[in-house]
Amino acid sequence: MTAKVPKGVAKSALRKVHGGSRRQEYSASTRRALVDVATDLFTDRGYAGTSLDEIVAGARVTKGALYHHFSGKQALFESVFEKVEERAARDIHRAVRGNHDPWEKALGGLRAFLEVLQEPGYRRIVIADGPAVLGYERYREQEERTTFGIVQEIVSSVLATYELEPSMVETFSRVFFGAMSAAGAAVSSAEDTRKAGAEVEAAIAYILAGLRAMAESGAPLPGPADLVDDTAGTLADEDDDGVDVDEPGDAPDAS
Repeated sequence: MTAKVPKGVAKSALRKVHGGSRRQEYSASTRRALVDVATDLFTDRGYAGTSLDEIVAGARVTKGALYHHFSGKQALFESVFEKVEERAARDIHRAVRGNHDPWEKALGGLRAFLEVLQEPGYRRIVIADGPAVLGYERYREQEERTTFGIVQEIVSSVLATYELEPSMVETFSRVFFGAMSAAGAAVSSAEDTRKAGAEVEAAIAYILAGLRAMAESGAPLPGPADLVDDTAGTLADEDDDGVDVDEPGDAPDAS
């Protein structure tokens, strides 16, 4: 059964483009129609459940016209993926730029990202189908091209107090970027995406609150050595106080 595509989608996508030759206008309109219709179908049915026949029927073009613009279904999906990712990045970037305080900027970006995750198209195309269709390397390349820069901007702003080396800021950015990607997958697959999003926001806000408290108190960022539990030292102190700590090979006390 062919999925129904709203007539307005194909008509608006096939509207004239001002400037350029008539052939260029038609070519641009055809490509836009194919991407718009494919976006709707991939959202509703997923990549595997959508056929090229349904896409060309919805866009009201021939299959030959599709192959003129795209080498196949995967290439068309990649254009759809880019469209959805770029739109999400614009929304998140707008929220980030709307705040001058670094901590509010971080929370604003987080909330915008979690709101993007409520969109069915983003969840299905970017989170669910993206990695499998594009492959891990290509997926990461596309993701970093659109959203990694935003994470870098937020992290640089939050950590400005510490005057860290650029390489360390890059490391922090990649850690947070990985955490956000994992959070996105968890929220998108949750039965209740709103509840899952609220829990992610609470968890990351807790981490940001700790960083903010440290920054405002002037405390330096701890290094790995600062986080090691000195268990060995504690045992040594007990031994010095007269507590009998058996050494390996000691014979048991006679009773």
